[in-house]
Amino acid sequence: MQHTATRCNTHLKGCAPQDTYSNRQLQHTAAHCSTLQHNAAHCNSLQHTAIKRNTLQHTAPQCNTLHHNATHCNTLQRTATHCSTMQHNATHCNTLQHTATHCNALQHTATHCSTLQHTAAHCNTLQHTATHCNALQRTATHCSTL
Repeated sequence: MQHTATRCNTHLKGCAPQDTYSNRQLQHTAAHCSTLQHNAAHCNSLQHTAIKRNTLQHTAPQCNTLHHNATHCNTLQRTATHCSTMQHNATHCNTLQHTATHCNALQHTATHCSTLQHTAAHCNTLQHTATHCNALQRTATHCSTL
């Protein structure tokens, strides 16, 4: 259509009006050519729009896929962050558990040490008493022999 409109205008430029009738005919032809040119421009615009729509229609599913992948990626990223936090907490918890076990062992040792200390003190008292008793016995034996 555009080719025809361009040809029409080119053809008109070479014409020189001879009389009023020819002048009216040329004006009518020029108006017709102008309409053809306008229609051709409109047709090109519509064709361009159609191509754009087809491209968008083709791109839309790909865009949806990309959006889905991005959403999935964000979910995985949040999960990874959550997992990392949980791993950090688990490590901290294991350290605390190890410390608690060590503390319990020390507490048990301290209790045992206290018991041994008490026993040692009691033993020292008994030893002192035994020494005193032995001294008394020697004295009693000595008194008996006199």
